[in-house]
Amino acid sequence: MQRREVLKTVAGAVAAAMATSAAAAAQDHQHHHDHGAMGGKSYAALIDSSSDCQKTGEACLAHCLVLLGQGDKEMAACAQSVSELLATCNALMKLALQGSKFTPAMAKVAADVCAACEKECRKHEKKHAECKACADSCAACLKECKAVAA
Repeated sequence: MQRREVLKTVAGAVAAAMATSAAAAAQDHQHHHDHGAMGGKSYAALIDSSSDCQKTGEACLAHCLVLLGQGDKEMAACAQSVSELLATCNALMKLALQGSKFTPAMAKVAADVCAACEKECRKHEKKHAECKACADSCAACLKECKAVAA
């Protein structure tokens, strides 16, 4: 597979993921009033911060992929870190929305992932606005994760 084909495939996958994430966010927002209140435990701030992390992370990852496609290999670690963040924050948000008993444990894991992603994105924040936005949302999510973590 040629590099151009790989980039087209990855770009298509990112676009599909962003569309799915946006649709899920819109659907979750329609029922926002519950905010993970199942079982009497509300995770509203955690849900909001993990959702914001996903939004800025998708933008950061898309930006990294464009730069990688242009040969900027220094963005590889950032792309990897953001990819891990997206998977983690997606799981965290879903558990928190359900008021799952596993939310505090997942928040503990997510705190470590957010800290690592923030650290990686901060390396590029002066040059890339997407990295700064991602790092800032990671810091906010890290704060919420620590408040909930087991």
